[in-house]
Amino acid sequence: MLNHLWGYLILLGIGFGITTGQVEALSNAAIDSAGEAVTLSITMLGIMSMWMGLIEIAKRAGLLDSMTKGLHPVLHFLFPRIPENHPANEYIAANIIANMLGLGWAATPMGLKAMKELAALERKRLHTDETGKPLTKASDEMCTFLIINISSLQLIPVSVIAYRTQYGSVNPASIVLPGLIATAASTLAAILFCRIMCRRGERNRK
Repeated sequence: MLNHLWGYLILLGIGFGITTGQVEALSNAAIDSAGEAVTLSITMLGIMSMWMGLIEIAKRAGLLDSMTKGLHPVLHFLFPRIPENHPANEYIAANIIANMLGLGWAATPMGLKAMKELAALERKRLHTDETGKPLTKASDEMCTFLIINISSLQLIPVSVIAYRTQYGSVNPASIVLPGLIATAASTLAAILFCRIMCRRGERNRK
């Protein structure tokens, strides 16, 4: 669906540029965007590599265990079917904390690792070989984690404040309260939706 949407948007942009006589501007924009995409990819690679290294250090130092224990009641409520000592709990806890601090760059690698662990857990439930065919349907835990990660409760949106500072905002931190209200509402709606759908799915499985 998204592939078709992006394809239509690209064709629409090219068609509009040709019909309005902006072919040169269109070509320059395409070249500039390609260069910016490469730069962004390199930047993302460096940042994600750094955070992956920090995650591994935190895991070996026991910090992820401590964070998981602190969030255990929340994780058990949101993901009751995940075993208590499963590795997914550590990555989910770290992802939630990173999102609460507005560190989207840090949350991404932890979210990917959490999804990998949740997928492995679902394969075991379905008695499917981990190296076999990919899952054709996401589990309740995977859907719940994705929705909560998208809603992303943020206490201090560090990344947004940094962007606002970079682009000359007079009061970069003024986004804190509106951001907290908006993300609290979106997270609450996400949790309610997930619990309703998960319970409906449990009834259907019975």
